[in-house]
Amino acid sequence: MLTIALRTLRTRWSTFSGTFVALSLGVALLAVMGLTLASSLDAPQRQPKRFATAPVVVQGQNTLSVPTSIGADVSRETRRLAHPRAVPEATVAKLKKLGTVIADRSFPVRIEGDPRGLIGHPWSTAAFAPYEITAGRAPRAPGEVVTADWAHPGQRLHTRHGTVTIVGTVSSLGFENPVFYTDAHAAELSPKSTQLVVEADATDVRQAAKGESVHVLTGNARHLADPDPDRDREALTAMNALFGTAGGVTAFVSVFVVASTFAFAVAQRRREFGLLRTAGATPGQIRRTVCAEALLVGVLASATGCVVGAYGAPRLADWAVDVGLAPDWFTIGDSKWPYHMAFWTGLLVALLGVIAASWRAGRTGTAQALREASVDARAMTRGRLLCGAGLLLTAAVTLALSLVTDPGELLHRKTYVSRPMVLITAVALLAPALVRPLTRLIAWLPAQLPGAGGMLVRENAAAGVRRTAALAAPVLVTVALTGSLLGATATLNEAKATETRERTTADFVVIPAGNTGPTGSKDPAENTGFDAQTLQQLRTIPGTTASATSSSAVYVLEDGVALIRSEARAAEPAPLAATADLPLAAGEVSDLDDGSIIVNEEWERHTVGQTVDVWLGDGTRKSLRIAAVMTTGTGDNGVYVTPANAPGAHVDRVDVTLVAGADPAAVADELRRAGGHVLTRDQWVRASHPGTDRNTRYGFLLVLGIALLYTGISLANTMVMASSDRVRDLAVLRLAGATRRQVLRLVGAEALTVVAVGGALGLLVTAINLGGMRGALGLLSVHGPMRIPWPELATVTGACAVLAVVFSVAPAAWAMRRRAVELAGTRE
Repeated sequence: MLTIALRTLRTRWSTFSGTFVALSLGVALLAVMGLTLASSLDAPQRQPKRFATAPVVVQGQNTLSVPTSIGADVSRETRRLAHPRAVPEATVAKLKKLGTVIADRSFPVRIEGDPRGLIGHPWSTAAFAPYEITAGRAPRAPGEVVTADWAHPGQRLHTRHGTVTIVGTVSSLGFENPVFYTDAHAAELSPKSTQLVVEADATDVRQAAKGESVHVLTGNARHLADPDPDRDREALTAMNALFGTAGGVTAFVSVFVVASTFAFAVAQRRREFGLLRTAGATPGQIRRTVCAEALLVGVLASATGCVVGAYGAPRLADWAVDVGLAPDWFTIGDSKWPYHMAFWTGLLVALLGVIAASWRAGRTGTAQALREASVDARAMTRGRLLCGAGLLLTAAVTLALSLVTDPGELLHRKTYVSRPMVLITAVALLAPALVRPLTRLIAWLPAQLPGAGGMLVRENAAAGVRRTAALAAPVLVTVALTGSLLGATATLNEAKATETRERTTADFVVIPAGNTGPTGSKDPAENTGFDAQTLQQLRTIPGTTASATSSSAVYVLEDGVALIRSEARAAEPAPLAATADLPLAAGEVSDLDDGSIIVNEEWERHTVGQTVDVWLGDGTRKSLRIAAVMTTGTGDNGVYVTPANAPGAHVDRVDVTLVAGADPAAVADELRRAGGHVLTRDQWVRASHPGTDRNTRYGFLLVLGIALLYTGISLANTMVMASSDRVRDLAVLRLAGATRRQVLRLVGAEALTVVAVGGALGLLVTAINLGGMRGALGLLSVHGPMRIPWPELATVTGACAVLAVVFSVAPAAWAMRRRAVELAGTRE
């Protein structure tokens, strides 16, 4: 059997070349994924930047740690606080007895017309990075600053804190854009100091801070005082999720392509297997032959894929760093286990892909040796029908259960990425039963046109069901993945925009100057708000009702095992009710007070009148009564509290509603004079329209790129196989009087018909997936349209059409170089 397999691979190299390339690519991507994961797990410890030379850094309480229990196991859940606390004055007094204490203050600096994110600091902290003067001098007066070398001494900057003059510059260190003020001026602009540098022995500092709610940082732990210290960890987590998704899709599409290719190859070789049966080969020997072929292809392709993965992983890591998906220090390590994982997975994929085909090959009867017709009498086997129907039923049942029990689950990325694969597999398995009626429907109109061309296209595609199903399968994968993934994000984004539009009833929304849209950075140093004077002016403009709100968070322990953070808005209830229409399921906004909270239906306890124990944004524990309950929506409804329950939060948004008779133009002018960036309701809705985040966008591009590449490989391979198998059919057409051009046109039209069949099936899968998501949104009280990405679908379908036509017409044209009489006598 091994000898026969080797000779089959040599004589039918075109049949297996596409499978070899597809499997090699899949193994290479799995190797890259494994190498990336291994490198992220072995990531070097991050070195401190802002306080690289500081002896000791003391931070106020900036995390919340709560004990949790699962059975007999007790652990602690920790979350970063929305509003870190300052170092207590008593602690500062103790530390000053040990040595010099320098207060660090970080605050945003907004320059008119400059989108650059600038962070202000006291000049005394510059030496700990260290920053060194490259031109000019240090600041000495309140109106003087030192910046990085993007500016020059003597230049004046107009900030929302007033006009300042640059008196010196320092070399940029790459991790921030600093603006250094005098210590006194920085203290005026940012009175709260959440961390200190202490020039004293670390042991003495720890002893002095013992029992206090502070963190003492030394050594590499000082990186926790850098801007956004969790940035690297979050980037690595997002990168692993991206490549993990790509790896999962790669494995799925690899099995799909390999199985489809082997199934078609077995169908083409019915006469060959029939001759072997006539010669005395047993069904087991036939199956072992097919499996041996797959084993040989799998070993060679997996080995090749590991080599390609070793070459491609460093380059992909460089790309991830360049586009900001990975930290700038990220490199590929020297782990060996990813190669083993990729090689054996590739070999398993090859064997899994050929199991069904080998079973069908073993059932080939001796009568198949005499068969000449290319019509598929029974393309749908009982096993294929049962598997396809079972998967379709599974998809339907799980969708129904999700809609009944937890509609929000369908909105999660892991769900709308994985669910299409089940439907794609089900539809692909059932494709032979769908191809014939769908082909006749698509080709009905061309068949009515004068001439025999349209009729031949319809009958050839409908008669060769196996060939049509095998060619339509990769198109189905690409179209379905494109429509389902891009359509899911577009539908979800549109639903979120609808929520914002329905909730915002204010005529104007004012945000701090320098911003152009909703704020909410994770880094407290970058959070900005209105100053007291501007806020007072905005609240006292005649003819308006103003609701000033701030961004905060609350934390709740659910079931004693999970510490959940919920984004919160702090607002006064009466102005809030006048400027917003919250999606309430129960209760009233006016019932909100300092002893209550508005939650949403996702909370474990969400009945009006119940009491919930929460931790506020600064870590303060408090029991609050539920005043009202919002619907779940898309999951971003969060909670509402009063300003008294959002200590440390700054007002970052003012919604303004006009009273009857007020002049909108005059009010808008007054708002601009008061200070801030003024947006109309429509402008705010447009500015708030969610977009697909960068990691998700790159992840989907990678996934769809893989799918399209596999489609190209599969289409090219299967088209070449199909064209070579139809040499005699084309010759008969030539002998019947068809010109060479007419024959090629017929072949191209058949290819386009097959692409249309695959596209229609892919669109069906897309509609089912997005329909389920739309149903979930309706159950969650979100009214938004279903968004099908027609331009992207047209692009990928067009690319599939081009590939199909090229790789069907080219082999046919090559074959017809010989005389038609010679071709008509050709045998397999």
